[in-house]
Amino acid sequence: MLGATLRTAMVATLVTAVAGSSVPPPPSLSLGPEFANLVLAATPPAPVGTLCPASSACWNNAVEPQIRADGDGTFYVSTENGLFAGTIAAKSTDGGLHYASLSSPNATSKSGETGFAPGGGDTDVAVAPERNAGGSYTVYVASLTLAEVDVSTSFDGGATWRLNPTGAQVPGDDREWIAADGVRKVCISYHDLATFNVDVDCSYDAGRTFTQHAVPGAIDAAHAFLLQNNQIGNLTIDPSSHVLYQVLAGIANRTEISCGIAGTCGYRAVWIAVSTDGGRTFTDYPVVVGPRGMSYNHIFPNVAVDRAGAVYVLYSDDHSLFYSFSTDRGRTWSSPAQVNQAPVRTAIFPWAVAGDAGRLDVVYYGTAYRNGSMPPDDYPKSAVWYAYFAQNLNAMSPGSVFTQVRATPVVHLGGVCERGVSCAGNRDLFDDFGVAASPTTGLASIAYTTDQYAPSPRCTAARANTFACDHTAIATQNGGPGIFVRL
Repeated sequence: MLGATLRTAMVATLVTAVAGSSVPPPPSLSLGPEFANLVLAATPPAPVGTLCPASSACWNNAVEPQIRADGDGTFYVSTENGLFAGTIAAKSTDGGLHYASLSSPNATSKSGETGFAPGGGDTDVAVAPERNAGGSYTVYVASLTLAEVDVSTSFDGGATWRLNPTGAQVPGDDREWIAADGVRKVCISYHDLATFNVDVDCSYDAGRTFTQHAVPGAIDAAHAFLLQNNQIGNLTIDPSSHVLYQVLAGIANRTEISCGIAGTCGYRAVWIAVSTDGGRTFTDYPVVVGPRGMSYNHIFPNVAVDRAGAVYVLYSDDHSLFYSFSTDRGRTWSSPAQVNQAPVRTAIFPWAVAGDAGRLDVVYYGTAYRNGSMPPDDYPKSAVWYAYFAQNLNAMSPGSVFTQVRATPVVHLGGVCERGVSCAGNRDLFDDFGVAASPTTGLASIAYTTDQYAPSPRCTAARANTFACDHTAIATQNGGPGIFVRL
């Protein structure tokens, strides 16, 4: 376990993970909420129902977690054991202070898969905004097999799962995302490997069949230059207006097609694809277009929608993290505003959750180290990374300020590769992590990856800061303001 509070956990981790190194002690925190940290259990071998942090079985080797909250404030986490190895899942019914292990959402994919088996890559989770006939909020977990997208559905709070091993209408897929609407609608987005289009498929029977395919996809005909020249971000649905939003980074115009494919010019634009007809068609709008030489394809741009319908997009230029907002369903956007502040001089891997009007939580991996001419891939061992939490309770006001706190102990030392499976450097933090907020308390719970020491069969203190110690942990806000006030 990582300790009861952030400050207690931080001291323990620093002593264990970096004792004897030249890493300086962490700078003092800004005033703001504190976080309790814990480690999830892997199922199997831990029994379903294992409660963390109350059990010695609370260890795992999973990475790239995602997290959502249902209308009752129950948190659901999915995290991947790796491609072909399936996912693990857990839930918290006490505001994120304890997490109980669930059965694997795609355990049956070993027999049901039509391509590679089983799923487990690039997991994502969604929760329906309305109750089902049994009185629960339907939970969905998506994972990748490369041949297809697994979509698992639970109508009973994760006690049982129904697997659809062929969710994607276009086979041969990469980096899927999932979002839910109403009682039984769920949509997935993904890259098809043939064209690198951003495909969007929707189901109206809670994931049993995906019968609706967006034409031509999230990339509309006027922006076809983005094919083969984009990085997909997440998909989200406004539960009030039912508008779908798909974010992506890409080249700025058709004159950059060749250099984008060659990799000699960056993806200097962030785009939002908007569907007002339930995901059948999309129209693309620019969120931000940076100067030549800029790039925003640093896994991943992220989109969130608040209860008033305002849309927020987060993106990193590989060193600083920015957000823009729209109040007209993505047609026009505010100028970029920086989220991270001192002592965070490099911020990557953003994820956001929005609450009531103008209230926004953002998480990211951050370090005090910065070298403007060097990507984080090449940062030295003196770069000490943490998961940070930033909150803005007036995010639709230009010039508003985020409160930033460190939510975790050290998660990694040194370089962080951001090129996905093509990484040649250290990829221990993999590609993303997430945050959700309880609508009953307004407080946040963060699911993150760390490679620091936590006892497990393959992790020892000597192997800290290596892939052998990779695992999923949770940081839960235990005080301060929340983003939902109409409780």
